[in-house]
Amino acid sequence: MTKNIAIALRPTHVRDLDTLFQFQLDKEGGYLAAFMPTDPTDKVAYITKHTKLLGDPTVNNQTIILDDVIVGSIAKFVLHGDTEITYWIDRKHWGRGIATKALQAFLNQVIERPIYGRVAFDNYGSQKVLEKCGFVKIGSDSGYANARQKEIEELIFKLG
Repeated sequence: MTKNIAIALRPTHVRDLDTLFQFQLDKEGGYLAAFMPTDPTDKVAYITKHTKLLGDPTVNNQTIILDDVIVGSIAKFVLHGDTEITYWIDRKHWGRGIATKALQAFLNQVIERPIYGRVAFDNYGSQKVLEKCGFVKIGSDSGYANARQKEIEELIFKLG
């Protein structure tokens, strides 16, 4: 892992969505994310959904930049009254500490607590990221994972 990487977060712009959509097409990344759209290859649906989210004041969408290149995204949203986070790192950049650095920086911006993170039971990398950032596993749930075409266990993490 590269310890001294310098990432930057900035508000996501509509022009970023093309690049962020491409990350979603990665099958291995989608498998680990598990809870994907029914058709992750539907670019029109992706752009339409995320353009709408960019205008939602309850959502904080940030683009993760490394060396002037978009390498991922991170967002805060509210679901059923709970503040939750989500992030996606381009697989070419996995294992370099980018997700951890991005989440640490993002948590300095997002003041709402508690904040929750959910992760597929076998997405060990993402579980480690949450734990490194102070999240504690508080339970689990199950849901239908489109990327796997079956119901799976989802672990729930909380940062108080």
